[in-house]
Amino acid sequence: MLYNNIVTATVAFASVDSALPTELSKRANIDTTVLQFALTLEHLENVFYKQALKNFSQEDFQKAGYSADYYNDLKYIAHDEEQHVLLLEGALTVAGVTPVQACTYSFPYYDVRSFITLSSVLEGVGTSAYLGGAPLITSKQYLTVAASILVTEALHTSLQRLAINEVPMANPYGTPLDPCERIDCTCEEPQCGSPSDVIKRGSGWASKHHGWPETWRPNQSNSCTPPSPGKSVTFTANSTIPAGSYVMFVSGLSVVSVQGNINGTDINAAVPSQAMGQTYVFVTARDEKGTLTAADIKYGPAVLEVNPPPPSIDYSIMKQ
Repeated sequence: MLYNNIVTATVAFASVDSALPTELSKRANIDTTVLQFALTLEHLENVFYKQALKNFSQEDFQKAGYSADYYNDLKYIAHDEEQHVLLLEGALTVAGVTPVQACTYSFPYYDVRSFITLSSVLEGVGTSAYLGGAPLITSKQYLTVAASILVTEALHTSLQRLAINEVPMANPYGTPLDPCERIDCTCEEPQCGSPSDVIKRGSGWASKHHGWPETWRPNQSNSCTPPSPGKSVTFTANSTIPAGSYVMFVSGLSVVSVQGNINGTDINAAVPSQAMGQTYVFVTARDEKGTLTAADIKYGPAVLEVNPPPPSIDYSIMKQ
């Protein structure tokens, strides 16, 4: 289906809470906790790229249609992720906190193209996580460091999206994800599944968050073209979906609930006009009215690529 039949479900970070900034004054300093979440993600990316560079040669990329320059760019990305790990480990150590260790990961790509597709999703989630975590950081120094990493992650995202023929800047705004709501790869045990282990090859979406079954099936399973706004998409849960549930799309700065059409374990909804590019999808108990409440989530999240509309330019909005 989407992503040229590399179906994707989301990775480490989950819920979005648009009301979060209004609550910051009530929260304790959790800077090191946020840095640990960031380091968890950077460990994943560090291993992800290094394994790929070991698995695939420059010749493999060229056979898949990618240039030597692109292969060299991947080395720069791998170097960036390594530096992010070292920086965050150093910051946590100076703060007197033991840095979280890397997990044992299982990345489900099976060729060059699927690796790049998975990379585009991971980078998008990483960018969203840094953006969503920013309001939690109380130290201006840490905030500057996080913002610096965010810029680099966004550059990675654009490069990888372009490499699979997706619009690099499909949404005018980044999509914030709150890293403190939920995280699957905490490394509290020696072995913990990679957030990407919910990603499967084939015609189904997989997600282990909030009760999605092994298969999450949009109804364009035989198409390689992402849906456009207005297109109807059907998802299948592993249990009967409660009556009155909504499909919620989180994209850019928009949180949009759409009344779902329910048939047992299936729920169908039209992609809203606000969804563009990498979009996070949940099924919720009610209309969230622009603010996601974690307690309302019944299923999700998953990542849905939405084809953006053609750009519109109003030349009257400029000064000469």
